[in-house]
Amino acid sequence: MLVLGAGLVGLASAWLLQRRGHPVVLVDPAIDGPPPAGGGSWAALGVLMAQVFHRSSGRGWRLRQRSHALWPQWLDALEAEGHAVARRAGLLLLASGDAELARQQRLAAERQRRGVSLGLWSPERLRELRPQLPAAALGGLHSPGDGQLDPGQAMAALLASARAGGLTCLPEAASRLERTGQGAGGGWRLIGSAGSSVEAPWLVLCTGVATAALLESLGHSLPMEPVLGQALELELNGQPAWSAPDSGWPGAVAWRGINLVPRPDLPGGRRLWLGATLEPGCRPNPEALSDLRGWGEAGLDWLGSATVTRHWQGQRCRPCQQPAPVLEVLEPGLVVASGHYRNGVLLAPATAEWVASRITTGVGA
Repeated sequence: MLVLGAGLVGLASAWLLQRRGHPVVLVDPAIDGPPPAGGGSWAALGVLMAQVFHRSSGRGWRLRQRSHALWPQWLDALEAEGHAVARRAGLLLLASGDAELARQQRLAAERQRRGVSLGLWSPERLRELRPQLPAAALGGLHSPGDGQLDPGQAMAALLASARAGGLTCLPEAASRLERTGQGAGGGWRLIGSAGSSVEAPWLVLCTGVATAALLESLGHSLPMEPVLGQALELELNGQPAWSAPDSGWPGAVAWRGINLVPRPDLPGGRRLWLGATLEPGCRPNPEALSDLRGWGEAGLDWLGSATVTRHWQGQRCRPCQQPAPVLEVLEPGLVVASGHYRNGVLLAPATAEWVASRITTGVGA
């Protein structure tokens, strides 16, 4: 099998195919180098929003619930092999207005009928947390079943595990894709940027914003657009560590569309991640970064005095003419698993399972 793209979705697909007995060649020019500057997986903070998804049916709901079940199993399997991935349970969505608060109340009631535990937190309870939350928050929706994981560590763990199982890596860009008509899947040949030639019955594209150009050369139209995201790592000054017993923080916290993720596992126990912005195109916007730095005008002194230790960005891939993600078998042996937009980390296991099932059953061959 040829899997193009070593972001989280590509790595997850290659790892699962490998574990199911398929020989896999993973193709990505940056697979053995530093993180790519525009890589979407590296822009992610790894916040997992499955139980608080606003819909209760449809493909998006099913994919989220399947990934919600698979991620703990995957992480346990990786850690059993010695590949630890930092994870943190709990997610708190803050309401910044009456309409948002009403939506949270309706969602909590609906999930309760499904047996999913979501809690409504009052402003009084929110004020007890340390460090303080935005004073303008009207309430919060707490999901103990959602949470966050470190995307970089997850990608490193999947790659190390797959390599130990026999994964072949090709650190080249795809210069040309050709149909061979050989094999059960349909037959494909990849010509790499350094002249390598690899053939396989199935070709899986997990290539983000590069997917459209690769498909266009094969006669398929699948427009994609980049949406840039900026993120920050900060270190608190003169504040209790996130791991302090009296902090009371329930995990990641979302305010006005921006996620704040405590990282007590990082040096000093006072680090946090803040992100990510939503900026059409590929150029970072200084105003968006300023709004991010203030956590959407949260007005918190402890956040304003924190020191920025890292700033990064990446491009998520959003389909232009259909919902995210794109999961399709376009012709015999040609699988597209791309365009996850803001949910690549969450949906990686369910996507990989979908890819593996198509190949195992021969659907699309």
